[in-house]
Amino acid sequence: MKIAILSRDGSLYSCKRLKEAAESRGHEIDIIDPLSCYMNINPAAPSVHYRGRQLDKYHAVIPRIGSAITFYGTAVLRQFEMLGSFPLNESVAITRARDKLRSMQILAREGIDLPITGFANAPDDTSDLIALVGGAPLVVKLVEGTQGIGVVLAETRQAAESVIDAFRGLNAHILVQEYIAEAQGRDIRCLVVGRKVVAAIERQAKPGDFRSNLHRGGTATQVKITPEEKEIAVKAALTLGLDVAGVDILRANRGPLVMEVNASPGLEGIETTTGLDIAGMMIDYIDQRARPGFRLKSGG
Repeated sequence: MKIAILSRDGSLYSCKRLKEAAESRGHEIDIIDPLSCYMNINPAAPSVHYRGRQLDKYHAVIPRIGSAITFYGTAVLRQFEMLGSFPLNESVAITRARDKLRSMQILAREGIDLPITGFANAPDDTSDLIALVGGAPLVVKLVEGTQGIGVVLAETRQAAESVIDAFRGLNAHILVQEYIAEAQGRDIRCLVVGRKVVAAIERQAKPGDFRSNLHRGGTATQVKITPEEKEIAVKAALTLGLDVAGVDILRANRGPLVMEVNASPGLEGIETTTGLDIAGMMIDYIDQRARPGFRLKSGG
């Protein structure tokens, strides 16, 4: 098969591993910068052009689109979908997952357990908003934040009001969320491929921090997860329409809670920690779903 990876940086670990896994299975693979693509949106003859030439059709496309280019990156992915390429995560699912508020509303609608979360626009609602999530300590998150950026723990009510007012002063959209103290700065990253959790790691925040993201200095160990945790991780990915997802779960006293669903999970931390060939599993999944002649039936 002929496969494209949409990524701004082909030297990243995840891109290199996906390329290596695809080539070892006999596939032809190209890494394409989506910002260098431009499109002919023509119902009779749609096409994607790249650095002065029209691209051939690809059997499958792997989107590794950073949050900063979600709008244009997903537009390019939609164009490949129009051409009949199988997307490892559809454009509509990526945009759905990237919007934290929208994704949490969708997950809650399907009965998936989450930390209690509040959202408001008017400053007059700050007091009620804090009470809504059980008071301080609480977590304030930027709706557009990634990798732990724009996530603040407010340990007192006064601190919470100050943080919320500061974000509002920047015209930022924020979520206010209950703090799960019993998690003790740990979460579980479940890597879902298709309808299966193929790997799981426990991430521990560095001393003095509560954010367990590896990009923020957290550490990771392989972990055995429960059937309930597997079920909620797969359900969360399927609910958002994702073929591949990193589902972050908190172990709360009331049971597992989905904290976030990542539509473009990094592979370095989870492959290094578990020793598993996650990239190969992703390519094998594409191989099952995107045989030559496959035509996308939906996804706009």
